[in-house]
Amino acid sequence: MKFKQYITEHTVAKTSEFNGEIHAIVTVNDASLTFAEQLRSVSTEIVAILMKHNGYVPVFMRLLLSDAANQAETAVNEIRKISGNAAVAYIQQPPLNGAKIAVLAYLRQEVEIERVDNYTVKFSKDGLSHYFTANVVNPIANTYDETKRQLEYLENMLKTNNLNIADNCIRTWFYVQNIDVNYDAVVRARRDNFNENNLTVDTHYISSTGICGRFADKNVTSVMDAYCVGGIKQNQIKFLYAADHLNRTSDYGVTFERGTAVDFADRRLVIISGTASINNKGAIVAPGDIKAQTLRMIENVKALLNEGGASFDDIAHIVCYLRDTADYNVVKTIFEATFGEVPFVITLAPVCRPGWLIEMECMAIAKR
Repeated sequence: MKFKQYITEHTVAKTSEFNGEIHAIVTVNDASLTFAEQLRSVSTEIVAILMKHNGYVPVFMRLLLSDAANQAETAVNEIRKISGNAAVAYIQQPPLNGAKIAVLAYLRQEVEIERVDNYTVKFSKDGLSHYFTANVVNPIANTYDETKRQLEYLENMLKTNNLNIADNCIRTWFYVQNIDVNYDAVVRARRDNFNENNLTVDTHYISSTGICGRFADKNVTSVMDAYCVGGIKQNQIKFLYAADHLNRTSDYGVTFERGTAVDFADRRLVIISGTASINNKGAIVAPGDIKAQTLRMIENVKALLNEGGASFDDIAHIVCYLRDTADYNVVKTIFEATFGEVPFVITLAPVCRPGWLIEMECMAIAKR
């Protein structure tokens, strides 16, 4: 993995690069700027990264906003000017460096992005089709039904392309408004859908993050993003458990995998779901202690990565979620010491259990 950092007057961009694939996180280093100025600075930096890397195109971009109701429409319209056919997602998860916006961008070299429908785009490479789904919403003010319809959309989109959730969905993200109240409905809807698709603890589930996040429309209580792969064989997919560190999520009624490793022609993609400070009995480690929880969370992630044949040196990007803004400096210091040049962003986003002060997710790419 090659890491680079680009610092301008108003932005800091960190990138990871592996054989035609770039993950970039662009943040604003001057929180005194207006939102319009911050958006313009981030957009300009993304264009600069594309100009430095000939033949790369955006595939997926996620905007992390401080005030989605007032910022989302302007931000999405601006980013779409430079993103071509890329899937563009947004969520209200304020970057904790004080900025109003940060962007996670996934770029690929020499691929053609095709739009499948309003939510999903795809590209093909080495005989496989990669599907990226952004911001599936159903504003019906009922979290269970919203989530149910989001998964039904994913089923139907995949079915149209001769695919299915069980064999082809690799990763989902669920952003839940007021997660302490609404998360249980997301869990029930996902569990019911998986039962219908014959996904059980004895087969497998799907790697996922379920985290607090708000859409611009106040009536939307659940938002879904997803990553699916067409043409993949089951022997190319390995599910990660790190059983000496973590319990199975099904132990407490939740249906997702801790991590997934996917073998492609020249690389192994290792996806780590939202991971917190938990032990292999399902108990919270170090309640109330942000430093100890951060260190245990990192230990758990390391165990999952190692089981997938990867290490911290292979991490392409990290997104970290905090419940309390006051914990930011402690976590930032630990992350900088632990992960070095790896692109990461820390946002305000409460985790699904109040006792968890912190959670992180990441993707890694290891050479095969």
